[in-house]
Amino acid sequence: MQHEFVKLWRGSLLRKRPVVAAAAAVTAGALSFLAATPAQATEYHSALKIRGVQYDAPGRDSNSCSSGNTHQEYLTIKNYSSSATINLKGYVVKDATGNRFTFTASHYLQPGDYVKLRGGHGTDSDTYNAVYRDNCNFMWNNDRDTIYLYKPSGSRSDVHSYTKSGSDSDGNGYIGYHN
Repeated sequence: MQHEFVKLWRGSLLRKRPVVAAAAAVTAGALSFLAATPAQATEYHSALKIRGVQYDAPGRDSNSCSSGNTHQEYLTIKNYSSSATINLKGYVVKDATGNRFTFTASHYLQPGDYVKLRGGHGTDSDTYNAVYRDNCNFMWNNDRDTIYLYKPSGSRSDVHSYTKSGSDSDGNGYIGYHN
């Protein structure tokens, strides 16, 4: 994926051609930067991104639908566009092991708006920015995982990997992205 990004980025530099030597120096610098950047830091060209994840629900984990805490595990997805409204219908959220959730109903995010994809059962609500997975099993691993967000077309919208020891500095089970 990084190679495609570099190719597109380099292609736009070559079309502009401000100064061939400067373009070559910038391209070389970008290549060295990308080589040093871990794969999970790849930026995708999409207004819809993962804002954060409560990967470790507070309390003792329980998958019980009636008394469990899976509803306290959530993924926040935000529309970072300044002008476009995005319909979540058809977007897919997956983890590293293949657990997945597909937004099957229309849910519109205005510019700057967000939704919390929660575990457990509940009533989806635009007012409370909540969509429920209707599944009482936890989706995110408490020690490490990778979160993928796919557009309806199948292309990636965003991806983030985390580890409890390396990504959650305050140990509260929440990690923020793109803040």
